[in-house]
Amino acid sequence: MKTSLAVVVLAAGAGTRMKSALPKVLHPLAGWPMIRHVLDNVGKLRPARVVGVIAPGSKAVAQAFSPHPIVNQAKPLGTGHAAKAALGVLKGHVGPVLVVFGDAPLVTAGSMKRLVAACVRKKASVGVLGFRARDPSPYGRLVVDSDGGLEKIVESRDCSDAERRIDLCNSGVMCIDGARLAGLLGGLRNANAKREFYLTDVVALARMDGLRAIAVEGDEEEFQGINSRVELAAAEGALQRRLRAAAFEAGVSMAAPDTVWLSADTRLSADVSIGPNVRIGPGVVIAPGVEIKAFCDIEGARIGRGAIIGPFARIRPGSRVGENAHIGNFVELKATIVGQGAKANHLAYLGDADIGRGSNIGAGAIFVNYDGFGKYRSSVGAHAFIGSNSSVVAPLRIGRGANVAAGSVITEDVPADAVAFGRERQVTKEGRATALRAKLRVRAAAAKRGKK
Repeated sequence: MKTSLAVVVLAAGAGTRMKSALPKVLHPLAGWPMIRHVLDNVGKLRPARVVGVIAPGSKAVAQAFSPHPIVNQAKPLGTGHAAKAALGVLKGHVGPVLVVFGDAPLVTAGSMKRLVAACVRKKASVGVLGFRARDPSPYGRLVVDSDGGLEKIVESRDCSDAERRIDLCNSGVMCIDGARLAGLLGGLRNANAKREFYLTDVVALARMDGLRAIAVEGDEEEFQGINSRVELAAAEGALQRRLRAAAFEAGVSMAAPDTVWLSADTRLSADVSIGPNVRIGPGVVIAPGVEIKAFCDIEGARIGRGAIIGPFARIRPGSRVGENAHIGNFVELKATIVGQGAKANHLAYLGDADIGRGSNIGAGAIFVNYDGFGKYRSSVGAHAFIGSNSSVVAPLRIGRGANVAAGSVITEDVPADAVAFGRERQVTKEGRATALRAKLRVRAAAAKRGKK
């Protein structure tokens, strides 16, 4: 933005209703802690500085704010008291100061930008984001005058009958003129039932000083507060709807979108097709023309152009699937690189492996990467064939064009174009099946008698 902007993120709340040892602002939404969503959104405004207000001893929350500075709210004495804790870091800042909450991850950068721009354009000392609520009863009301100026914010429990009928509600997001911030916060009083300093009181203070206050409307869904697990789930649903809508706009097809779960950083290209019941975790990039069939789980991976994944495939972090490769049903990859056009179509585990282009991994193949103490890599050259029900015991190399016979346990390197067997030879005893069946019947009958 053209004007110098500072952002204060209030994240000192205890979050007791979450009933969790994890601080509220670190609970995940679409694969990110909710505070990361807030910081990502305010970062799109390119502020001159961002400061977090946290509770004392919240080391994990402090780390989540890095590299931004943090200050402690020594005692939980209300939102106004929390904002006041940031004044030292903001000393000398005279541009707009945007105050947001760490547990409001759905507020978009666009709405915040509109609020700041409106305050600058209208020379308002205080601006508030509001929304038209379907059920306004739990929220503070924004009381505006005939000229559209914001007169005051009235908490729900303090509303008169007329104010109770107002459906324009307070989101909590405020923009305050930096030159007026210290004076307005210094004028707050705690003469209320909770003995707390309410940030919302700055509106009335500004009006008493003859300063302008305004309200800017946004969409209700952006301003869902998160104070409980139920509200966390509702926010997850709202964010998933937003992510799916963006995917559709990017040219992605989803047969059953309500069953597809994306992450905040998921990168989907045009002509990607996603089947039902697919979860895409953090750190996934999917190239054009990829088909992801039903019931797949993908995280921390890159999928190349034209690849086919699933159904029922699991691709774990550190994996890359090359162009036109096939990863089929009940195949799991872990930190594995699959080359262009390679195939692992059924029932395989490929852990810590490099699979060359055009190679084929048979059903039931296992890349044995862990010996109980360390994990090791194996590599398979281009156009090699790994037969069904084979075990490749790392670390080893299988050369280009090599053929590993079905049922083998491979413990040594296999040269290029070699055929490797690692199994006992078959023994066939003709005419012995009848005698074997009789023996087995006698043994089964004896075992049955012994149980009686």
